[in-house]
Amino acid sequence: MIARLRRHTSGEAGFTLIELLVASAMGVVVMGAVVALVISAVRTQPKISQQAQNITTARWVLERMTHELRNGVAVKEATASKVSFEAYVRHTTCGSATPLAATTPAIKCRVTFECSITSCSRREGPASTGGGTAQMIFSGINTNQVFTYAPGATEPTYVKVTLRLPNPSGTNALTVSDGASLRNATLGY
Repeated sequence: MIARLRRHTSGEAGFTLIELLVASAMGVVVMGAVVALVISAVRTQPKISQQAQNITTARWVLERMTHELRNGVAVKEATASKVSFEAYVRHTTCGSATPLAATTPAIKCRVTFECSITSCSRREGPASTGGGTAQMIFSGINTNQVFTYAPGATEPTYVKVTLRLPNPSGTNALTVSDGASLRNATLGY
C-alpha cells in the first residue's frame, strides 16, 4: 500500500521555482510590448486625426472650387496662384450672401480664387471690374502653385486645381486635386 501511495504522489506534476520565474519574466516582456504599442497608438492618434481633418477640408474646398468653375463662362485671368472667371451666381448682387428667388435668373459676376503659400481666398464682384471682398476659404496649404490650365493659360476651357498639404509626419506632402471644364464657355454666354 505504501508503495502504491509513493508511486501515486511521485507522478504528480507541478512547476519548479525556475519554471515559474522564467514564465513570469516572459509574461512581463509580452505585457511590456503590448503597453508600448498602446502608448504609441495613443501618441500618433492626434496627428492622424489632424491629417484626416485637413484632407476632408481640402476635398470640400476643392469640390466648391470645381463646382463654381463648371458654372464659369470665361476665364479673365489665369496664373498658377490665381484664377478669375465670369460665372452665373444665385445672389441678389455680386458679393452678396442674399440668395435669389427660385424664379429669378442668375446674375453674371466675376469670381476670383487666389492662393498664397499658406491659404486660398475667394472674391466675388461685378463681371466688368471684378473686385469684391476677399474671404479666406482654406488655410494649411504649402504652395501657391494651385491652378493649371488646358489648352493653355490664354482662353482656357479646363482648369485643374491641386491643393498640397503638409504631412504632419513630415514626409511627402498630401495632394488633393480635381479639375473642371467651364461648361458655359462653349455655349457663348
